[in-house]
Amino acid sequence: MTTVRTTGRWRGVVAIALFAVAVGVLVDRPAVVLVGVVGAGFAAYPHLVGPPSVDLELERRLDDRHPSRGDVVTVTTRLTNAGSRPLTDVRVVDGVPPMLTVAEGSPRHAAVLRPGESAEFTYALDAEHGRHQFDPATVLVRDVTGGHEVETTVADGTEISCADPVPAVPIRQQANGHAGRLVTDEGGSGIEFHTVREYRPGDPMSRIDSKRWARTGDLTTIEFREEHRTSVALVVDACESAYRARTEETPNAVAHSLAGVEQVLSALGDTRDAVGVAGLGREFCWAAPGVGPTHMARLRELLGTHPTLSSTPPAADTDEDIERQTEMLRKRLGSETQVVVFSPLTDDRIRQAVRTLEAAGYPTTVVSPNVTADGTLGERLARTERANRMHALRNAGVPVVDWDPEKALGTVLLDEQQRRWSA
Repeated sequence: MTTVRTTGRWRGVVAIALFAVAVGVLVDRPAVVLVGVVGAGFAAYPHLVGPPSVDLELERRLDDRHPSRGDVVTVTTRLTNAGSRPLTDVRVVDGVPPMLTVAEGSPRHAAVLRPGESAEFTYALDAEHGRHQFDPATVLVRDVTGGHEVETTVADGTEISCADPVPAVPIRQQANGHAGRLVTDEGGSGIEFHTVREYRPGDPMSRIDSKRWARTGDLTTIEFREEHRTSVALVVDACESAYRARTEETPNAVAHSLAGVEQVLSALGDTRDAVGVAGLGREFCWAAPGVGPTHMARLRELLGTHPTLSSTPPAADTDEDIERQTEMLRKRLGSETQVVVFSPLTDDRIRQAVRTLEAAGYPTTVVSPNVTADGTLGERLARTERANRMHALRNAGVPVVDWDPEKALGTVLLDEQQRRWSA
């Protein structure tokens, strides 16, 4: 997106020049008149040259695209003037991913670029768990007079992937009769041992317990836990109220939710489970569950580009009809789809949306990043309200994972699984 505007930098000069001309005429001083005319000429010059023509290209280089958490990643950004005219005042702010903090240097730079010339600057980021996509760099270009400026963005799609294995995905036990990875208590043809039973005609030879037959002469059949494929919709609460952060310097809850969705998406992408993505907020966002590398790439592109799934809050007066969007989501869910909602639970509308989905027969789980604080009375009240919403959902049979973003999501989910939070 490109915006062209005038800065008004010469507005005061025009007034002074006209005043000088008037005074020079009144006192009959040609030199004063001349000064005024020259000043007016300078003030008129920006209107003659117009705004600069901007054609830029951006390239980023990372010294490590797959760091571990806590590693320092060096980012080198190169901005090139691909146009045919010199740019005399270029200021750029690189699009640092919202979950990452600058450890050294600055993502800001200023330069003068002749046609074909490039400027490079380097800074370092602290790596955090998850897949982090750089936002487009914001570039401000002023003409030689400073009377016009052009603001634009330049993107190149750079990502940092900080692997955080998620050993336990937040889905609930649900038998649906299809082969897959969701382990059930039913004996069958999976890979995890379940029980040994008496042989029945027609049982596969590969499942006969040969050791027992050799030892006792009895024919028995080994049963394994059956695995069923499941369908999961990962829903992001991106309402305006969800953009809360513990402090001004830390990422907001939507940024944490998006990072969590990326991690669960990676875990489910290694299976045959179908997975989709939805967003509730400034507008309804939806990608139906599917499988395969192409589908996963499409979901990641959606997470990085859809306006609803932005880590930047919407305008305060944005119309968010969550009830209508929940109904749109419900109509798109398959009869056997589970729902995992990533929400800080800062809004009663999301609590109601979760209850609506659960009541409609879609097993729903909430993963709630906790960004509340307790420094002020208002912060303590917000923490209490969130705790009440979690309590109400759990009483309604909805599992809620209370996720402290200071801890890795995989560790939190594994702890929850060990506490048998799944229904």
